[in-house]
Amino acid sequence: MTWLVVGLGNPGPTYASTRHNVGYLVTAVLAARTGGSWKKHKSGRADVIEGRLAGERAILGRCRSYMNESGGPVSTLAKFYDVEPDHLVVIHDELDIDYGMLRVKLGGGDNGHNGLKSIRQSLGTGDFYRVRVGIGRPPGQQSVHDFVLKPYSSAERKDLPTYVEEAADAVESLMTQGLELTQSAFNR
Repeated sequence: MTWLVVGLGNPGPTYASTRHNVGYLVTAVLAARTGGSWKKHKSGRADVIEGRLAGERAILGRCRSYMNESGGPVSTLAKFYDVEPDHLVVIHDELDIDYGMLRVKLGGGDNGHNGLKSIRQSLGTGDFYRVRVGIGRPPGQQSVHDFVLKPYSSAERKDLPTYVEEAADAVESLMTQGLELTQSAFNR
């Protein structure tokens, strides 16, 4: 069975270091682990790496669309590689989880996350795996939109590499150990 692992984010250098792009950061770590390099998928809607991850056949994906339009590219990749939702892992930022924390789960709603909403609509189901990377809530009166599209604070950037590596470890654990063991190891 092939796994499709998609990191959500927004394309381009303007968004590269923002909280909303943590999914891209995790897939960059996974890409290094596969030894592969990103190639434009023939659909033109995503970049992909085909290879092995934790001994499993895997396709890594990054949408070339903006976050709120992720569903089209994800469903295109799932159809192209014949991947069912039970072998799809979506890595995304999560406001309702404190920075530095992870949660792995199967299914659920979109909780106001436009990338997840788009994917759910395009696939016709929410029954796929999620690696939810906590970014916390915006401080004070700052809008959610502004918060997710701003770079991490200097204090957060110190721990970010370790945090991103841990999220990549959770993806590999999910693929090899299953949901229950992965949740026991990574959900805090």
